Amino acid sequence: MTPDQKVGKISKANAEHYIWGEQCDGWHLVKGQELSVIHERMPGNTAEVRHYHERSRQFFFVLSGVAILEVEGVRHTLSAQEGVEVSPGVAHQMKNEAAADVEFLVISQPTTRGDRIHVE
Repeated sequence: MTPDQKVGKISKANAEHYIWGEQCDGWHLVKGQELSVIHERMPGNTAEVRHYHERSRQFFFVLSGVAILEVEGVRHTLSAQEGVEVSPGVAHQMKNEAAADVEFLVISQPTTRGDRIHVE
């Protein structure tokens, strides 16, 4: 059975886990070439590197906490149940400026593997 043929329930408990940055978590809920869905957790006062993707379109959706998604210099404050779409070629950076964790989904089409260009 190929990864595209898997059927079943997926959650943080059984998804492939990885650590990014120094202390942020990610869980691959869907890990395909055409679609990626990642559940991420950022502890307080952390940020990813500002970057863009040449091909991938992304949607960031906050599950809990409050995040700042900076898109081309514009700061979007995202609370639980809010999201922002980021088009290919648009520089962006997810930040957690609060003390509490923030958890969110990053949905990318196609996958961002090999498609990340750092701006800073």
